[in-house]
Amino acid sequence: MTETVRSRFVKTMHGERAEDRLPVAEWATWWDKTIARWRGEGLPSELDYTDIKRYFSLDVDLQLWFPQFAAGAAPTGGAPHGAWISNEADYDQIRPFLYPEPVPFDRDVWRARAELQASGDVVVWITLSGFFWWPRVLFGIEPHLYAFYDQAELMHRINEDQTEYMLRCIDQFCNVCVPDFMTFGEDMSYNHGPMISKQQYAEFMDPYYVRVVPELKRRGIVAMIDSDGDVEPLIPWFEASGLEGILPLERMAGVDVNRIRANHPTWIMIGAFDKTVMHLGEDAMRREFERLMPVMESGRFVPSCDHQTPPAVSIEDYRLYLRLLNEYAGRIHG
Repeated sequence: MTETVRSRFVKTMHGERAEDRLPVAEWATWWDKTIARWRGEGLPSELDYTDIKRYFSLDVDLQLWFPQFAAGAAPTGGAPHGAWISNEADYDQIRPFLYPEPVPFDRDVWRARAELQASGDVVVWITLSGFFWWPRVLFGIEPHLYAFYDQAELMHRINEDQTEYMLRCIDQFCNVCVPDFMTFGEDMSYNHGPMISKQQYAEFMDPYYVRVVPELKRRGIVAMIDSDGDVEPLIPWFEASGLEGILPLERMAGVDVNRIRANHPTWIMIGAFDKTVMHLGEDAMRREFERLMPVMESGRFVPSCDHQTPPAVSIEDYRLYLRLLNEYAGRIHG
């Protein structure tokens, strides 16, 4: 058969091999400073991020991250990354601005993109703010961690509301376009491991995941977590909730995808290529691809930069990275 962008990705996610190669993709777009550098090195200025993927001959993915606020409305006194609320009265005040109905996304745009998906030209994915991420946005980083102890009832109320909103997002979007996979934005680890305990996860997050994940699986959508840092201790927690994979698998945090594969044979992974070697030349990049080869061979893994490409990487460095990525992806075929 003639493989497509989508067929390669779907097969890889399900542990099968495409006829020709692994996907060659970037799940995360590039830092703005990186793009600014590349524009100074010859990248055409008129290209948007999807155009840039085509410019570099990458497989194209299209993502929608569902907004939490009603379109065109936001309360005063807060900021996107925290301190919207400090107590239940604040949540009552902000609540009319949250979880909009209908879910705000351009249905005509996504119908057209569904046609591209059906033809195999693109992969479609969605992102929902998860049960650690979303309360953190509302409380702010430090108050959120205290809220696990001091405002447990409000934390559950927020996650209950978020669960209902997630289910509406999934239902309304799938009426237009069924995504190939999705991520829950969580970012609940840093370099030294999880920011909460297993007990807190079991109390405040698992009850809501086990309500949402089956709705995804029923539609054939691969359900993944997006969390930075050392995520290895979290994987058994997520597996028990029915989740199927994770990205970006940051090497600087000590994440070892070969160890993950040994411990979790069917776990899906995207990312893992150490971004800190991308400006160090071909030998360094080849060593990194050789590190990843056993997991590439094992299936259910899409090699990609383990987060956004940093501005230390020149456009020629990046072209070399892509040449090597295509070479190693081409070694894995049916």
